[in-house]
Amino acid sequence: MVPVPVGTVVLRDARTRTEREVQLLPFRIAATPVTWGLYSHLLGTAVPNGEEADAPAQSVSWTDAVSWCNALSAETGLAPAYEVDEAGVHWDVSADGFRLPTQAEWEHACRAGSTGPRYGALEAIAWSDGDAVAGAQPVGRKQPNAFGLFDMLGNVWEWCWDYSDPARYADYRVLRGGGYADKHWSVRASVRRGSMPGAQLDDVGFRVAQGPVGEAGAHAGQGWSQQADEDRAAIGGPRPVGWTPLRS
Repeated sequence: MVPVPVGTVVLRDARTRTEREVQLLPFRIAATPVTWGLYSHLLGTAVPNGEEADAPAQSVSWTDAVSWCNALSAETGLAPAYEVDEAGVHWDVSADGFRLPTQAEWEHACRAGSTGPRYGALEAIAWSDGDAVAGAQPVGRKQPNAFGLFDMLGNVWEWCWDYSDPARYADYRVLRGGGYADKHWSVRASVRRGSMPGAQLDDVGFRVAQGPVGEAGAHAGQGWSQQADEDRAAIGGPRPVGWTPLRS
């Protein structure tokens, strides 16, 4: 786990053509995505056939990642960050356990003080389409960013805590970073995609963050707000074709 200092990040929303500045508290984030070796060891299972222990765990859903974070917290004696029940997943922002980063935390950690589309030359820092590899590669083989974080771009997309767009895509969650088969325009610090929380995709993994970022009972932290989610999902007037607003 690597400490990330206070900072500011500007998040842009392409659909609404808006942007907002987020002030971030210090937190910690893993130097690499969670590997198959670590993922399997915690669950007491074997590394899947054909996978390398030091490659990112992939085809892991957002829901699986949340459960794994809670299991790691329990294993290490930390307070679980998530409460999971029939109503969904709730983040206790005061907990010191392991969790998924918010997308604001992820982007701040990825940029590490840089302001361009990437924190270095694409071929030096990220596995992408240009490398012509057949799958995810062992972590830490490309150059890290200024915070000492590897594979923030390329290799596998990484789940974040936030909803992607609760007005249009219901409970889809954010993916950041790009993957080993993506073109250069997708492997940038600002690019965001989303998918269903139960989806298991062969170029999607996750990286853990850790640290309390608010008071007990609060429903906001590090650029995320439950109220903002509800406000974004509450669209008035005729619903555009194909839109599925999140229902609370």
